[in-house]
Amino acid sequence: MNRAATVLLTALAPISWGTTYAVTTEFLPADRPLFTGLMRALPAGLVLLALARVLPRGIWWGKAAVLGALNIGAFFPLLFLSAYRLPGGMAAVVGSVGPLFVVGLSAVLLGQRPTTRSVLTGVVAAFGVSLVVLKAAGALDAVGVLAALASAASMSTGTVLTKRWGRPEGVGPLALTAWQLTAGGLLIAPLAFLVEGAPPALDGRAIGGYLYLALANTAVAYWLWFRGIGRLTATQVTFLGPLSPLTAAVVGWAALGQALTPVQLAGMALAFGATVFGQLRQRSPGATAGTPIRTFSFSEKNARKDSMDVTGPALRR
Repeated sequence: MNRAATVLLTALAPISWGTTYAVTTEFLPADRPLFTGLMRALPAGLVLLALARVLPRGIWWGKAAVLGALNIGAFFPLLFLSAYRLPGGMAAVVGSVGPLFVVGLSAVLLGQRPTTRSVLTGVVAAFGVSLVVLKAAGALDAVGVLAALASAASMSTGTVLTKRWGRPEGVGPLALTAWQLTAGGLLIAPLAFLVEGAPPALDGRAIGGYLYLALANTAVAYWLWFRGIGRLTATQVTFLGPLSPLTAAVVGWAALGQALTPVQLAGMALAFGATVFGQLRQRSPGATAGTPIRTFSFSEKNARKDSMDVTGPALRR
């Protein structure tokens, strides 16, 4: 499959995530963010695990738990917490700094030097998102801002570590996605029951909403996302992130009757332009992330060597 097709398929993940707000508000029980996160992650992980029929082995039990915590288990609760405590679309604006986190983390973990182009593209994307989603509101909530920043940092770290660690030999992106969703869901489960209590009663609309979130919005979307991480650079993947709030704005306009102002349309053009620009190839010394994702043997003999040798020559120096 050529690179353009890979980018387009990976872009379907944040586009799908952009429908989450509309589905949550129109179909699901109110004020149950942790239960919703649990219903997104754990059923999707178990379905993919049944399809992949592969369990982690050796050091990958620990790696899968770490990735599941970063990409799912910590990310979902922090994201919902910020959305509930911040006004308007401020959570999306703060979260849109994710590409800048990835640029910095790629320098540390992947040996990729930050470029002026990537930093400016990240700033333009965040500014465009802010024009789309920001509305007049009161004072910001410090906890909400910290939660939004932490959610962006968590997902960004998970994205870069997924790129750095690759996959075990013979394991495809389907199994890797299953491990992370299952681990993340198991982390959310006790928190959801402790904070929110017993599950709410569900009607047909809620069941349909949860099925959509678990299957299309999570199982398929995260499989496409992690597949894309394996074939594109970490920065290319994360620059697709602004498609999520842009999709949310379009869905709000088309399905919920929300108006789009000229300022919002200008912001959409800026954010979309930054997203497209972020997919253009960059040549940087020592960068290895543009190559296909590496795979490593499960053998215990090579486990320690694999854990130290997955970053390429740039970090071994």
